[in-house]
Amino acid sequence: MPEGVIMLPTKKTAENIVMAPGAELAGIRFLPAVGYGVLGCHYDRATLLLPEQDQGYGLHSIYNKLTEAIDADSRIEALYRWAATNLTTNKIVPGTLAAVLRSVERNQSLGKLDHSVELSQRQIERIFKQWLDMTPKHYQRILRVKKVIDFLKTHEAVGLADVAQQFGFSDQAHMTREFRAIACVTPGSIQ
Repeated sequence: MPEGVIMLPTKKTAENIVMAPGAELAGIRFLPAVGYGVLGCHYDRATLLLPEQDQGYGLHSIYNKLTEAIDADSRIEALYRWAATNLTTNKIVPGTLAAVLRSVERNQSLGKLDHSVELSQRQIERIFKQWLDMTPKHYQRILRVKKVIDFLKTHEAVGLADVAQQFGFSDQAHMTREFRAIACVTPGSIQ
C-alpha cells in the first residue's frame, strides 16, 4: 500500500490485516453510512484518495498531522480534534436514515419499519443500499452478532445455548453459523 489517505471498501465480514514489521497505522474506521456521508461514494477496492477528492473534510490535513505527531497520544488527540470538528452526524447522515438505523438498533422487525419511519419497505432498502451498501437484514444480522459479542465479553460463565435463545437465534448452531459468516470466529472463542 502506498502512503497517504487510503479508502477501503465496505466489508460485511471481519478481516485480518498484515503489516510489515515497523509499519505504523493510524486511521479512522467509519461505519458504512458515515463513510458514504463523508466521501459521497463507496469504494470497491483499496484506493489512494487524492487531495482534490477530499470534499472539505480535511482527510489530508489530518493525515499530515498524524505523520508529524511524535507519539501515539499526540495522534489520538489529533484524531479526536479532527472528529469533533468534522464529524457531526446531523451533517453527514440524513434524518431518514438515522431514524431507520435507530429502529433497527432497537430490534424492531424489518417488516414494521415502514410504519415507524413513514417510508415504504422499498425506500428503506434503497436508502440502505445507497448509504450502507448492504440490505437492512444484513445490517440487522451484523448488529445482532455484535450485541452477542459484547454480551459474551462481560458474561463469561453463560451457556451458549441460552445466549442463542436470549438474542433470538433459532439454536446454538444457528448462532455459530452467523458468527462464522460475519465475525469469522465462533461464539466459544469469545468467552
